Amino acid sequence: MDARELADALPDGVVVADAAGAVVLVSALAGRMLGVDPGASLGRPLGDVLTLSNTEGQTWAEANRPYDTLRTVTGTPEQAWLLPDGTEVLVVSTIRRPSLNVPVDQVAISLRSGRGRKRLDRERSDLVATVAHELRSPLTGVKGFVQALLNRWDKLNDDQKKLMLKTVASDSDRLSRLIAELLDVARIDTGRLQLYPRASDATVLVTRVVESVRSATSRPIELHVEGGIDGGIEGGIDGGIDGAAEDELEIHADPDKFTQVVTNLVENAVRHGDGVVTVSLSASPDDPAQVLLVVEDHGEGIPAELRQRVFTKFWKHGARGGSGLGLYIVGGLTHAHGGTVRIADADSGGARIEVTWPREQPAT
Repeated sequence: MDARELADALPDGVVVADAAGAVVLVSALAGRMLGVDPGASLGRPLGDVLTLSNTEGQTWAEANRPYDTLRTVTGTPEQAWLLPDGTEVLVVSTIRRPSLNVPVDQVAISLRSGRGRKRLDRERSDLVATVAHELRSPLTGVKGFVQALLNRWDKLNDDQKKLMLKTVASDSDRLSRLIAELLDVARIDTGRLQLYPRASDATVLVTRVVESVRSATSRPIELHVEGGIDGGIEGGIDGGIDGAAEDELEIHADPDKFTQVVTNLVENAVRHGDGVVTVSLSASPDDPAQVLLVVEDHGEGIPAELRQRVFTKFWKHGARGGSGLGLYIVGGLTHAHGGTVRIADADSGGARIEVTWPREQPAT
């Protein structure tokens, strides 16, 4: 394989010039980008072939002057330049000298499409906009009620003050939770998620979550454990649910992270569903080494073609609120423990989310 064939096999466009500034190689991709014939370009001056310009009208060769730089310069960092048709490309180069005491004998330029960077910039902008929106809403509530308390303290009665302070506390909790979610997302993305797994009672953890969410919503939530059903407060936490043996549903988990998974699933079902939310916990019928958690709602469900996107960051479906991080965190935390998450259709027509969780520490 000669140099031209090697250059054509690369994912980036390549242009190489010799000591005199004459082009000695143009890859096929670089030719398409620059609108030149690779064969006819050989021997032409680098500035005539590398038809790139910046927003100030300079060409790449004029701005970087690769043959007239300091002797210690070995290349140019990645820069954004415009092709003749206005498309942005990312350009990086290497400048070769046999030694510091002799002139440049070769300049190699690599061209890469700027669409990937634009997409990344757009995703970052979307992230900033989403985070700013989610933080602004509770922060506005906190600021508004605190200002009202400061301005009208003597005119408000105790019940009004208490209501305002409760609202401030609620919005503060929402802010804290959103910040915690963002930190979890960053740790999941970078592989720095810290887990402290141990033997944990899934029945107790799930029951606590259900009772907590029940206290904050009027939506009915049913909890089924190992064939039993908890239709309300009776059964409690300490005594198990309708006679189910707690030790039968022991899992290997970081209890805080497992609680976070269950909370996100139940709150998501309450937010997006209608009618009764059903939470079921049992040994997995397909694998006795796993515990199966199922959360079902009576909403509109999630179409099959969208289910792969549900566990991506900031994915939202429907008109109801939420940060779009809950299910991404569910997927990240579950997979970090060696579990699985699957979306199906509930018998009611709503969404059914199934989570399997290992009962013992997975083999490493």
